[in-house]
Amino acid sequence: MRRVFWFSLTGALGIYLVMVFWAIPYIAQEAGGQVPFDMRPMGYGLEEARRFLGDLSPAGRDFYLHTQLRLDIFYPAALGLALILGLQMLLPRPWATVFGVVALMATAADYFENFLVAGMLHTPVAELDAATVQVASFLTLCKSMGHTVCFVALLVGSVHRLGRKLLR
Repeated sequence: MRRVFWFSLTGALGIYLVMVFWAIPYIAQEAGGQVPFDMRPMGYGLEEARRFLGDLSPAGRDFYLHTQLRLDIFYPAALGLALILGLQMLLPRPWATVFGVVALMATAADYFENFLVAGMLHTPVAELDAATVQVASFLTLCKSMGHTVCFVALLVGSVHRLGRKLLR
């Protein structure tokens, strides 16, 4: 289990670094400095989505669809697996299971978010509907909150385990 954890964590971090230092800045540049949907942890509204898509160049739209979203096929799975395994290794039951479910829900939200973002990228700006944006934004918020909760649980579990080792 530890090997799979480290492999998935290393994979997730590697993909994340590629996205944060290459893909996201490129998309932001192609959208006049606006950050992509994935990087708006507090969500976004219809007008923000229309502004972003209206300002996104054709090259940026193509890159988002065919590079960023392809990277984002592997990232949620790798991160979700790393979180679930890390939680299983650090937390006692039933907490490992509870937070594991949160990690699984965040992973699912990430995939559904990506599906809706791809749809929005294929939709002409004038035809973008509020319901799609609202659901995509909600999924972005759920993904962000779920991952944050899991990272905090991992941090607490790590500190607790370290504290027990130091007190022995």
